[in-house]
Amino acid sequence: MMHRDPNLPAQPESAARLKGRFRTTLWIVVVIACALILFLRFGGDILVHTDPLPRHADVAVVLNGSALGVRARTQGAVQLLKQGIVDYVMASVPPTTYWGESVPQVAHHYFAEHFGPQVADRVVFCVANTNSTIQEAGALRQCLESRGWRQVIVVTSNYHTRRAGRIWRAALAHANPPFKIYMEGVADGSFQARGWWRQREYVKTWLLETSKLIWESIFGLGPWKSVPSQGRVVQ
Repeated sequence: MMHRDPNLPAQPESAARLKGRFRTTLWIVVVIACALILFLRFGGDILVHTDPLPRHADVAVVLNGSALGVRARTQGAVQLLKQGIVDYVMASVPPTTYWGESVPQVAHHYFAEHFGPQVADRVVFCVANTNSTIQEAGALRQCLESRGWRQVIVVTSNYHTRRAGRIWRAALAHANPPFKIYMEGVADGSFQARGWWRQREYVKTWLLETSKLIWESIFGLGPWKSVPSQGRVVQ
């Protein structure tokens, strides 16, 4: 029997072994590429979840946010009012501006100037100092209950619909009689689900909102849910 001299250099790997490693590497690359394509294609849909709207609801609620966001959300809610889908619009606003002006008064003037007095007369304001969607939902619940409104369309930015929907349904759970919540998303220029990775603004929005969604999915509403926010209605 012949024995290989241990001092001789190792023989190169067989062609079959090299071919096997190449196939494995190729499959890994293909799987990663497919995962990346699916992520880019459907990653934006993680944030967006709207509901089919009813033929009629009591009120469309405009959530607070950035200037661009509030403008788009307001237009979306007013459109529902003009279509006869809702009877009223409720906007979440702070009591005063930085300079001490009454926000409900300024907001009513805005609605009258941009949409006409008939629309402005159908707008009510839920006045509360809030700094999160969780606090805002709690304050708006008080305002809705004071009016007896239970069929509610929540109008917010498209990227905010999934997280806001989870928060609102948790905040208004166990109400008697129960609330019926519908989420309506509008585009405010900060995000689009299709091609969300192509613009820097969309990517920033996706990263921030996704991190909040993951946090709340793991830890629930967090300690902020225990902070009460009092809301009062002003028309």
